[in-house]
Amino acid sequence: MEIVTWVLRGALVHQDSQGHNGIIYPGLAQRMSAGTGILHSEKNDSWRVSGGPEHADPVHFVQMWVAPDEAGKAPGYEQLEIDDELLAGGLVPVASGMDKHTDAAAIRIGQRHAALYAARLAPGGTVTLPDAPFVHLFVPRGSVTMEDNGLLGTGDAARLTAVGGQRVTAGAEGAEILVWEMHATLRIG
Repeated sequence: MEIVTWVLRGALVHQDSQGHNGIIYPGLAQRMSAGTGILHSEKNDSWRVSGGPEHADPVHFVQMWVAPDEAGKAPGYEQLEIDDELLAGGLVPVASGMDKHTDAAAIRIGQRHAALYAARLAPGGTVTLPDAPFVHLFVPRGSVTMEDNGLLGTGDAARLTAVGGQRVTAGAEGAEILVWEMHATLRIG
């Protein structure tokens, strides 16, 4: 499994059986490839690593899993700061295995048919969703209006099939969105 963790508020500590550890916070994307096997945990106890004061602040995060193109690969870990790119307000590649993102500031995932984007939209800000056979839009914070489909609020999602280029506009409080672009189909048997 390719596992991408995205924190919206607070901080998480990642630790795994391969010796990787770090604090994941808003604007920092983290990818872990489970590969042939790995044990991992994410906890809301960043003071243990940072040396800061103990806290009980809530953490709000999304963890997404996508199947890799190849089985049996070695486990892996990567994190990347993309907060500056998010300030522009457009869709920013967060994690991708697609050739078109080779030179982008995006974490590499082992799935050549998928890419994850994030956007932090100011009130009234608009982005156009990728034109792809499959698009999954998730709204972890705020609300958006999706062209021809209506209002989506915090926690809502929309799956689109072969209807690329939909415009998404943030509501009065702004919004943060996560968007998967996918080009592969699942064949069973």
